[in-house]
Amino acid sequence: MLTLRQLFLNNNAQTTHFPLLLEFERAEGVYMYDKDGKPFTDLISGIGVSNLGHSNPQVIAAIKEQVDKYMHLMVYGEYVQTPQVKFAEKLVSVLPQNLNSVYFTNSGAEAVEGALKLAKRFTGRQQIISMHNSYHGSSHGALSVMGNEEFKQAYRPLLPGVNFIRFNEAEDLHFITTETACVIVETVQGEAGIRVPDVAYMQALRARCTETGTLLILDEIQVAFGRTGKLFAFGHFGIVPDILLLAKALGGGMPVGAFIASAEVMSAFKENPILGHITTFGGHPVCCAAGLAALEVLLNDKLIDGVEAKNQLFHQQLTHPAIKGIRGKGLMLAVEFESFDLNKKIIDRCIENGVITDWFLHCSNSMRIAPPLIITAEQINHACTVIIEAIEYHTNTRA
Repeated sequence: MLTLRQLFLNNNAQTTHFPLLLEFERAEGVYMYDKDGKPFTDLISGIGVSNLGHSNPQVIAAIKEQVDKYMHLMVYGEYVQTPQVKFAEKLVSVLPQNLNSVYFTNSGAEAVEGALKLAKRFTGRQQIISMHNSYHGSSHGALSVMGNEEFKQAYRPLLPGVNFIRFNEAEDLHFITTETACVIVETVQGEAGIRVPDVAYMQALRARCTETGTLLILDEIQVAFGRTGKLFAFGHFGIVPDILLLAKALGGGMPVGAFIASAEVMSAFKENPILGHITTFGGHPVCCAAGLAALEVLLNDKLIDGVEAKNQLFHQQLTHPAIKGIRGKGLMLAVEFESFDLNKKIIDRCIENGVITDWFLHCSNSMRIAPPLIITAEQINHACTVIIEAIEYHTNTRA
């Protein structure tokens, strides 16, 4: 009889020739457990998803309660479904006044697609500006605004009218004109290796978009819900977007995304033509119930309050001559090494010793650290001990 691993390789589509092939049977808190019961510390939260950790009891209870009522009823936007309504109401309550209309999607990539369509439809313009080294997803529209040619060249032709400028370089803002429908930008660049922009730059970007009538789309798919130490990362910069993109941690472990704008902007989807964006499973009732529960746990348990202290603890513990620097905000960090080869060896050693981490698509010499917000000081210390040991094992140096 074939093993589960063999069946995985035989029947599940593969995206690389070297999948990790880790096999987990359950997960709880910051740990995932293999079939032998060995715990692995999840230091990347499934790439920014599990902000509350795994198997949060309130989220699980909300899922079970909703499953007993109903699951899919109708394509999005036709029926009044309590989980969607309550979740949208809660999101709007914690957002600035102009972000008051929520469109739920299946994923972050679909949120990007919907937002790009909305910006073009509302402004009547066709030009889109994105950033070099940006990442916004893998569907065709999202790939079109990705700022890394290596990952997109095989799929051209892509969406026309997309131009790129440098992130955090104010001198490029003059490329935003009255012909520009939107600028799409990660509030903190993720796959570029956690690049935090200057406050002055973000405020100048906001001002330039306002001046030219261009919609500012902030992609907070990775960074929202406390990841950077604030509920939404734009709170660090004193600006508000015209369209906000959310996913990953939005669903508390369930698949859901959203793009959020003003009711005025969102109304562009109502006519010429009607049904400006259609999704069958977007805003699935079970996913919305889970997302609402997750947001309430995040707020009620004040999990964001401890993020900055945990950031400082990682900085204190991760000191070694082989570490070239640590970038980031809150619990979203990039630990830089001299090369991908060294970084990969260290990551593999960490995984062998029960700590899951990885690298960034556009910055392969840096290690990703983005644990659940519930991680404790003791768990941080343990993870850092494993990382330092892995560094010493592959460099034969001592801090």
